Amino acid sequence: MPRPVSVAITGGIGAGKSEALKAFAHHGAAVVSSDEIVHRLLQEDDEVRAALRERFGEDVFTSTGDVDRDVVAQIVFRDRDELAWLEATLHPRVVEEYLEWREDQAAKLHPPALTVTEVPLLYEVGGETRFDKVVAITADPALRAERTRVRLDGRDTRLIPDDEKLSRADFAYVNDGSLEELDAFVAQVVQTLTA
Repeated sequence: MPRPVSVAITGGIGAGKSEALKAFAHHGAAVVSSDEIVHRLLQEDDEVRAALRERFGEDVFTSTGDVDRDVVAQIVFRDRDELAWLEATLHPRVVEEYLEWREDQAAKLHPPALTVTEVPLLYEVGGETRFDKVVAITADPALRAERTRVRLDGRDTRLIPDDEKLSRADFAYVNDGSLEELDAFVAQVVQTLTA
């Protein structure tokens, strides 16, 4: 049985990675989001939660015991050392989870043709080597800022420029149109990779 083609989606905040991931699912791919894995780790992984408590104190937890991601974001996006620590704590666990998920998909009796993983910092961490193909999604910075509830305030300064991501990717899309146009792009990628 041939293994599923492993695809990464990458791009900046507000570029449309999540919408592209939904489109891949709509076209039959198995999909997973690194951001969703991070959110789950922050809420459910005892080691991660203990490390956060030790590093940042009780202030990063809500009264119900959940990690307050907004408070964590305020800390780490003001201090690159704290951001580096958080990424070093989370990143290996995220990679381990999506690689394990991918193996589970490949082991199914009827595996999907494609496994698609949303990885925002793919090129920044050298993660492209873990995938067969890369899809880069970008959009005009003003449009990206409009689409997201997250303030960008300098978060992109440590990222590889969009032009470089687009040139390095196997498939590149400037997401400045409709969801239907994005879906049509994804459908074409799926057709190309499953032909």
